Amino acid sequence: MNAIGEAIGELCKVILPINEEFYLGNPDSKIAICTLSSIDLLKNIRNSEILSKISIAGRLLSENKGIDSIIKYVNKHPKVNTMIVCGKEVWGHKSGHSLFQLHKNGIDQNNRIINSTSPDPFLTVSKSEIKYFQDNVKLVDLINVIEIELILKNSRIF
Repeated sequence: MNAIGEAIGELCKVILPINEEFYLGNPDSKIAICTLSSIDLLKNIRNSEILSKISIAGRLLSENKGIDSIIKYVNKHPKVNTMIVCGKEVWGHKSGHSLFQLHKNGIDQNNRIINSTSPDPFLTVSKSEIKYFQDNVKLVDLINVIEIELILKNSRIF
């Protein structure tokens, strides 16, 4: 990340504080849900029976640290083999788009997500961790779907 990007990120933390929220569910589940920027959707999942059927539900707000966290989680939890990516895309960051580009294309020699249109898609996780994610986790594209009923219907997982 460049110095300007880091400064803007620190400023945003003060002006627009956003808690990094995630909720753990069933440790034996093979499914994770990423709600991108949709906080209300995440809270609805937390308060529903779905949480008992999934490993984790969380947001993805950035195309770098957030994706690093996802990669680390799936590498530490090998039972997870499916991730439903739903909710509203993060304006400006396009973190959902970057996650799918990473899954499809990986990273280049500078650790930049190949074909990402996000402003700062540089990762710190290893290429072997990314390879594990690519080979072992199926992504279900439900970006912009914010209704739990539609997610359940369209994911064909539950």
